[in-house]
Amino acid sequence: MAGAVAIPYASGRGHTRRLAEVIAAALGEGGCDARLIDVEAMTDLDWKALDAADAIVMGAPTYMGSASAGFKTFMDASGEIWAAQGWADKLAAGFTVATFPGGDKLNTLMQLSIFAAQHGMVWIGQDQIGAPANKDNPGINASGVWLGLGATSSRDKTLMVEAGDLETAHRFGLRIARLVRRWQV
Repeated sequence: MAGAVAIPYASGRGHTRRLAEVIAAALGEGGCDARLIDVEAMTDLDWKALDAADAIVMGAPTYMGSASAGFKTFMDASGEIWAAQGWADKLAAGFTVATFPGGDKLNTLMQLSIFAAQHGMVWIGQDQIGAPANKDNPGINASGVWLGLGATSSRDKTLMVEAGDLETAHRFGLRIARLVRRWQV
């Protein structure tokens, strides 16, 4: 395997978990070992997996303009790791989902990227250009978010997240895998 990637996430109704699963599958395709971590049910093994990971890809739903309380609790619990800069130089990325295409997702991604910066991590943004700029990519990066993955929840609960955003999540996971391989020495 190219590297270990931990995916800590909070998911109130399953939308964020769905994105985490798609990203994890793409990381696997890209040669990485991905571990999903529900931050609201963390164990000591989960904390150890975060410490051992080459990259940490964080996911939180956007509720009322920011990351959910469950994810914020996880962030706050990392204080001792921050004080020791235990995650410094790891790669980091983030994803979020909201009801509306705008949905204040950028604010959540800013929270996650600042959190990563405080830990001394190196942030990975989005590289997918969708329509209307690239008419060959309808539905890709539909929210036009570049700081990370910003998805919109689907009214179709069999999908959970809009199909184009699921494909964008897949591409985001492949990008992270490429960068994990590139970052390794």
